[in-house]
Amino acid sequence: MQIAMIQDKIVPAKELDPVYFDRGIFFGDGVYEVVRSYNGRIFALEEHLQRFAGSLSAIEITGVDIDLIRSRILKAFEAAGIANAKIYFHITRGSQPRDRVWNAALKPNFFLTVSELSDNTEEKTHGIAVSTHPDWRWKRCDIKSLNLLANVLASNDAARKGCGEAILVNESGLITEGAGSAFFAVRGQALQTAPLTANILPSITREFAIKAGRNIGLEITEKSLTPQEATESDELFIAVTTRDIVAVVKFDETAIGDGKPGKYTKLLAKEFLSFTA
Repeated sequence: MQIAMIQDKIVPAKELDPVYFDRGIFFGDGVYEVVRSYNGRIFALEEHLQRFAGSLSAIEITGVDIDLIRSRILKAFEAAGIANAKIYFHITRGSQPRDRVWNAALKPNFFLTVSELSDNTEEKTHGIAVSTHPDWRWKRCDIKSLNLLANVLASNDAARKGCGEAILVNESGLITEGAGSAFFAVRGQALQTAPLTANILPSITREFAIKAGRNIGLEITEKSLTPQEATESDELFIAVTTRDIVAVVKFDETAIGDGKPGKYTKLLAKEFLSFTA
């Protein structure tokens, strides 16, 4: 007889809820998305669903109806009644006894939460400090997978240093992105960010930040920065679904500009919000 132990309780494995055999727990075998709402309206849902479908395809999870996922999101959002909400959802390959090789007949598992977004007016007003951290992630960061341990370690390292984000640096000494955000620099009249490759998540907020940059007349440069170049930039900021555009005023203990959110970051943040109205 196969058994399992949950805390101190031993039970027959066959009596366990299938959730305990979820491949997301064993292997991080799944993908996720986070969308948000502004004043009762979900922002960029179709763009997020398109990326979600791409992630599912990239790891060969099949049999998922994106129209059904959309309807579940809308139903949960309406039921929650939260005007400014964070909607997290993921799909794992399914549940089976632990085996690296998956059963092709598995039924994917779906999970979703709706919660109220915390107010980040303070960080938007004053900006945040960031610290660099080695990029220990796997080589397909363009897939929004559940494999986030490297991001978790980097984020907690930054938090211990009193920083609001970790900025990841690869083995070539180049900045890829934040542990949970896209990373940008303003250099002269150019808005610079790393190009989309397999080690960069195709961030939806990144896409809209670039659009905002074009709208206010900045040249867009998709080229990786070194940490030294970042410290020498006129302005820095991060962009992420749950926080929008947030100025970086200190990078590894070096003040950026005058240590306050810069004029272009403020303009970009204002322009970004125009997309959400």
